[in-house]
Amino acid sequence: MEDTTSVDRLYNESSAVIQALKGTPEISLQVTAADHFRKALLLAAASYFEHRICACVIEFVRERTGGSILIESFVKNKAISRQYHTWFKWNETNANQFFGYFGTDFKSAMITKIRDSDDLRSSVRAFLEVGNERNKLVHQDYATFPLEKTLDEIYGLYRDACRFVEYLPNALRES
Repeated sequence: MEDTTSVDRLYNESSAVIQALKGTPEISLQVTAADHFRKALLLAAASYFEHRICACVIEFVRERTGGSILIESFVKNKAISRQYHTWFKWNETNANQFFGYFGTDFKSAMITKIRDSDDLRSSVRAFLEVGNERNKLVHQDYATFPLEKTLDEIYGLYRDACRFVEYLPNALRES
């Protein structure tokens, strides 16, 4: 993983602001800032994952097709553009639907790898939880949505989910 991603920077900056506000008598300002930062961090993490996974799929297609612009364009336009959020069943605890889009052999291999690795299984669950929380946030009145997770909990999910996002390109190449 990158040493410092935009999500890491947002977390660090948000944590610093919240910490600075703790020394002031403005408790309501601290609570409001923390609420906004939690939501922003969740959206940033989900957006980061979307960007990374879509780029991973495009790179995989590019490699497998010998750089064919025709096939890459077709995949971008019909399989990726505005489709990412349909690739996963966000309220599930597995990514089997997504794996199945690459065929039954890949899906079976991934199910086995995840079953045999507590670390990978935890990472996939964290990834899906970030996506599911993001969906609830944006579809259930963002401004009033009661996001229950703390800034640290959201960042922990992000860090855990990063392992899956980093693992995926190699898993595709090995198939």
